[in-house]
Amino acid sequence: MRTTSRSLLALLALSVATSCSELERLVDEVESRPLKLKASTFAAGLAAPVGLEVDQKGQLWVTEIGAGNDDGKVSLVTPDGKVHPVIEGFRSFTDPQGDFVGLNHLLLQGNTLWILHAEGKLFRADVSSFRPGDAPRQADELAFEDIGSFVKAYDFEEDTEQSNPYNLTVGPGGDLYIVDASANAIIRRKASGALDVFAAVPGISNPTPVGPPTVQSLPTGIVFDGHRFLVSTLLGFPFPAEKARIYQFDLHGNVSIYQDGLNSLIDLELGPDLRPLVLQYGTWTGEGFALNSGRVIRSTGQKITTLLEGLNLPTDIERSGLKTYYVTSLAEGRIQKLVY
Repeated sequence: MRTTSRSLLALLALSVATSCSELERLVDEVESRPLKLKASTFAAGLAAPVGLEVDQKGQLWVTEIGAGNDDGKVSLVTPDGKVHPVIEGFRSFTDPQGDFVGLNHLLLQGNTLWILHAEGKLFRADVSSFRPGDAPRQADELAFEDIGSFVKAYDFEEDTEQSNPYNLTVGPGGDLYIVDASANAIIRRKASGALDVFAAVPGISNPTPVGPPTVQSLPTGIVFDGHRFLVSTLLGFPFPAEKARIYQFDLHGNVSIYQDGLNSLIDLELGPDLRPLVLQYGTWTGEGFALNSGRVIRSTGQKITTLLEGLNLPTDIERSGLKTYYVTSLAEGRIQKLVY
């Protein structure tokens, strides 16, 4: 038994050393030369996919807005690229601009799947017993919490009187930190279920002669690196170019700029070195976002490096292992696999 234990410890130590060595080599490669990502289609036929989550089995959980007919759903994509519906019947509708609205991002915490909806709801689903091929559940069977009413009732200094809980992450103590892309704020849901406002996301001075004096910074993505939160932003009207920022927030909600000089950020994910890969939604043309103008960009806080171009209205980026990422395309209804 002692020999076996020592062998296991030695194997574990070797595995850790190998992983660290691979990580160091990858970081050295990224820092020393313009390493690029290569994209391929992993899954297709999705109905306006938005949020992604990778589980420990390498499976992808994805939210699909649907086609505006109360046909939103959460699906599971197995490692072979096959799509299995998990929960169906989420509210999906068309807004006055003609865009489909419904599900936002999701998060897997243990066996609990947290699912955000644009109508201010945080759904909770126990997915521990789900197996690919099982009949999907219905959304009206799920418990949910009303985040939107709390946000709308809160007296913000810069109050939009609107709510759209868009993305979320887990922070200290297992609390959920939710970025609200209409209130321009980070909402904390404590493990007890209590809600409070963790921080406001500041706008920027309008650099153009058109529009209001301050341009809103809509928070779109949030990650926690163990010490701070990083938040990606997409600027509001008049959508000035190269002015979007990644903000950093300490554990007390104090904000500072991590990186600026970016365009229309929609999500971010930590790399294995804890530096973010940020997703550019697209380039604003004055009438809309140009197709195939999305990018994956690596940010160090001082420098930005484009790793991939030509993405078509991407909405989420998630990492799996050291060298693999997955990205959703809202416009094309697919998930792409990106590898170094």
